[in-house]
Amino acid sequence: MGPSEVIVVGAGPAGLSAATELATRGVSVTVLDREETAGGIPRHCNHPPYGLREFQRLMRGPAYAKRLVDEALAAGVTIRTRTTVTALHPGGRLDITSPLGVETLTARAVLLATGVRETSRAARLIGGEKPGGVMSTGALQGIVHLNGQRPFQRPVILGTELVAFSALLTCRHAGITPVAMIEPAPRITAYSPAALLARVLGVPILRATVLDAIHGRTRVEGVRLNRPDGPEEMATDGVIVSGGFRPDATLLRASHLEVDQG
Repeated sequence: MGPSEVIVVGAGPAGLSAATELATRGVSVTVLDREETAGGIPRHCNHPPYGLREFQRLMRGPAYAKRLVDEALAAGVTIRTRTTVTALHPGGRLDITSPLGVETLTARAVLLATGVRETSRAARLIGGEKPGGVMSTGALQGIVHLNGQRPFQRPVILGTELVAFSALLTCRHAGITPVAMIEPAPRITAYSPAALLARVLGVPILRATVLDAIHGRTRVEGVRLNRPDGPEEMATDGVIVSGGFRPDATLLRASHLEVDQG
């Protein structure tokens, strides 16, 4: 790989779109992604609305991701999957691991499109035991759409960002019936019409409610809520910890670059 090329780290919508734009301008681009298939998070979201802004049509996540990949390849972008960047060095030098082994690549410019992560249970200081059945929206969608499994029957969804309603749609697709959506603030985070989806599906949104603790030894058996009128125990067999997105800056923090923590 020559020094005149651009390497994009991350084959989600942002990375693929940037790579396609660069390639159409005559730049030689390689995209690296640790997943087996390019396309990013939309591959896991088997529901609309995707594609309306870019392609003027409503699409499900997997179809949208495939369209982005196809357009990148058609523009001449090289996509390498199952490739993990382990270190970022000065001068556009990257250490990577892949099925080919350990390599060092060099490019004139490196574009990081590594996306975001949902805030974990630990970061939210949720107490109680540590049973199975507690997961992020991303993990849920991978289990349901990629593995074809149903991890629980009656979970609670923590949060009301748009991604929480994506989790709600994923549950519906899999035949899972959430017990409730839990929002610590007095109002939901997503725009108000999103609440209609929960209402249509018969899932209550408990506002001004804090999830204090999770109960269960091997599997989730219930949660303790702190509601405006006092504590409440709720039976459930799973907890979906959604939203609270933070940049996936692991590669940056381990590099020579200074990271703005604000």
